[in-house]
Amino acid sequence: MKKILTIIGARPQIIKAAAISRAIKNNFSDKIEELIIHTGQHYDTNMSEIFFEELAIPRPDFNLNVGSSSHGQQTAKIIEGIEELLLTTNPDGIIIYGDTNSTVAAALAASKLQIPIFHIEAGLRSFNKVMPEEINRILSDHISTLLFCPTKTAINNLKKEGFSLENSSKPTIDNPHTYLCGDIMFDNSIHFSSISDINATILKNENLTNEKFILVTIHRNANTDDTIRLNAIFNALNYIQNTTNFTIVLPIHPRTKKMMDLLLNQENKLLLAENQKIKIIPPAGFLDIIALEKNAELIITDSGGLQKEAYFFNKPCVILRPETEWVEIVENGNAIIADADEVKIVEAANNLLVKKDYTYPSLFGDGKASEFIIEKIIETLN
Repeated sequence: MKKILTIIGARPQIIKAAAISRAIKNNFSDKIEELIIHTGQHYDTNMSEIFFEELAIPRPDFNLNVGSSSHGQQTAKIIEGIEELLLTTNPDGIIIYGDTNSTVAAALAASKLQIPIFHIEAGLRSFNKVMPEEINRILSDHISTLLFCPTKTAINNLKKEGFSLENSSKPTIDNPHTYLCGDIMFDNSIHFSSISDINATILKNENLTNEKFILVTIHRNANTDDTIRLNAIFNALNYIQNTTNFTIVLPIHPRTKKMMDLLLNQENKLLLAENQKIKIIPPAGFLDIIALEKNAELIITDSGGLQKEAYFFNKPCVILRPETEWVEIVENGNAIIADADEVKIVEAANNLLVKKDYTYPSLFGDGKASEFIIEKIIETLN
């Protein structure tokens, strides 16, 4: 029996970990013991606890409770806490996800102790090192033993950085193996879609059952902390709502709400107060988010996860960033990069709402990425 530590720190990682935990429980429980560490990087009841409850995800065995702070302080606290747990639990390897401070901190701690690192969502690049996430991705990839790439683009990114795609000799930190495995969030979307149909209540609760609506999410610091960008986004949302008459649904990240109160101009605050068809609602659970995604006419977001999920559920998407890691959905015509440019956001929304000839090829695997990942981890550790 091999022992694996799974590291999570933000709510998207909780959901991603659900796919791996489910695969272990259903198919590999006699070969893998999984312990879960929640770093506490992002943690409150609405943003985290609800996911453990409604998705039946195993609760963390450990919580470091590091909380919010500067990137340096937070990363240092996570390294210290994880190093102590690695020494006491003595795992055979660790699983990390994506690109958060928890991801890179866990990778640094494990690499110093010569513990193999298995990076899920490896190879993603925005080619914008101003983004803290980009630094976290690159560092984590270059000290991992197994790199699991969700798309062909991710594989090609690693190849350009010098990674070999020939997986012959035993994988190590100096001889990492790279795999095209598909996206575990596609696994989750398939698994939880039917559960959402039965259990999600948000459409009824928000009177959206017979409404045409646009789903919007805004949470990245580049948008929330910049007065010009934040007001440009809300100028565009107000215009889109008025011209389409679609309801706009915005599940609000707590930090976004705080920055809206601080940075939105009086005109936008007044428009939001008066316009009943722009619904600002509390954070939604994953099953409710799926229901919103499946029933929306359009998704407007700065979230990498929602960009993909829009594609999974055959919905067009406006991307509120200057670049995306998921270039495939843009190249295929399912999404448009608009950044925080008011004119581009409006144009992108209008173009996507009238377009009819969408296609959705299988860019993100077959829905069995989790099983593939665990099989390769077991092969490596045996």
